[in-house]
Amino acid sequence: MAHNPDKLDMFMTHRGRLVNYANRIVGDRADAEDVVQDAYLRFEGVADDRPVDEPLAYLYRIVRNLSLDLRRRLGRDRLRLVAEDTGVLAGMAEDRPSPEAEIGARRALQRVTEAMAELPERTRIALEMHRFGGCSIREIARHLNISTGLAHALVVQGLEHCRQRLHRDGNLHRDGNHD
Repeated sequence: MAHNPDKLDMFMTHRGRLVNYANRIVGDRADAEDVVQDAYLRFEGVADDRPVDEPLAYLYRIVRNLSLDLRRRLGRDRLRLVAEDTGVLAGMAEDRPSPEAEIGARRALQRVTEAMAELPERTRIALEMHRFGGCSIREIARHLNISTGLAHALVVQGLEHCRQRLHRDGNLHRDGNHD
């Protein structure tokens, strides 16, 4: 496969930020490096005759999806290993949350994921870059080609939407009207 120099230049320019973004999701720098490399290979595989409107946003989305997939896969692997080794762990004190707390945390994560999916793309990208990528408002503004004031407003709007959604869904769940 011939490499597209524009895609490669963009990737190399933003590689460090992409790794930081992936690292915040997967929690391991080496895994984040692998995710970003895989994301570039997928990004490079997109045919040039199918242009992407916002290639950098598209690359961030690939990194996000691969990072979330890896985090889920690693979580399942850890659970499987624990289940296989229950004899050794039986005598040890339990240092993980109760099953009820885990279910609650999973539900909350699902609600946040759903809330973020409801956001307009530019708002979601700004929020992800800020919260998961560790990007400054100035970096977000530059990436999205908008003013810093608008970048700040998008992050605040995204956070507020997620907060309201969690609050609304949490109240429905507690009242017994949802689930």
